[in-house]
Amino acid sequence: MPAQNYSTMSEFILFGFSAFPQQLLPVLFLLHTPMYLFLCALSISEILFTVAITPRMLADLLSTHHSITFVSCAGQMFFSFMFGFTHSFLLMVMGYDRYVAICHPLRYNVLMSPHDCARLVAWTWAGGSVMGMMVTMIVFHLSFCGSNVIHHFACHVLSLLKLACGNKTSSVIMGVMLVCVTALIGCLLLIILSYVFIVAAILRIPSAEGRHKTFSTCVSHLTVVVTHYSFPSLFYLKPKGFHSMYSDALMATTYTVFTPFLSPIIFSLRNKKLKNAINKNFYRKFCLLSS
Repeated sequence: MPAQNYSTMSEFILFGFSAFPQQLLPVLFLLHTPMYLFLCALSISEILFTVAITPRMLADLLSTHHSITFVSCAGQMFFSFMFGFTHSFLLMVMGYDRYVAICHPLRYNVLMSPHDCARLVAWTWAGGSVMGMMVTMIVFHLSFCGSNVIHHFACHVLSLLKLACGNKTSSVIMGVMLVCVTALIGCLLLIILSYVFIVAAILRIPSAEGRHKTFSTCVSHLTVVVTHYSFPSLFYLKPKGFHSMYSDALMATTYTVFTPFLSPIIFSLRNKKLKNAINKNFYRKFCLLSS
């Protein structure tokens, strides 16, 4: 047999979409459905919110050295507020998306064009960054004296404010609370206002099937909104007692770690395409096992 010469390859070429028209490639890159774009941004904000807190918490569980530097504490507070407020702003924008889709369906493609949706997402991230920077700068311009023990697993703003001292401490605390509550309640009120118009539009639909089908498009968003606001409300509004410090830590763990995982699951279970794909996958595997 004659010896054959083979050349050594150092790279491969991915043909992929090379046969597609070049002008279509940027369109394929973008998420063409507004709600998918919002879901993508929402999932990213939730993941980053968890990443800002959870790794440090897990490291403290396995370590006896629980100290955190001043700069690291400020950074953790900034990112947690940034991603948390971004999440709230995105839920508000998604409520507006549902309002436009149901109340102004003929103008939906105009009002919620890809350019407008991308701009809305950019504004939510910018707003979250401004809120995080503002709150962090206000808190860390205070003087801290006495105890340096934060009774929380993270640099929680209320736990940190208890360590502050000085003449302006009480006014700063009221200012921080006012800024945070105003932003969160403002988002919630705008979401409620959107659903007032949505419910009014749904009630004008003559058939019960049409009303049910239209309202079902809002169930996922409503569920996530209730989850997003209920856990922190229980945490901040519950009465303080003897075991408050331990229960606070457990509840804070719930909405820091558990709640962010719910949103993708809730929206995924309401997505017909995804449900059909999951059902087909399970059916295929079941058939293979049974055969």
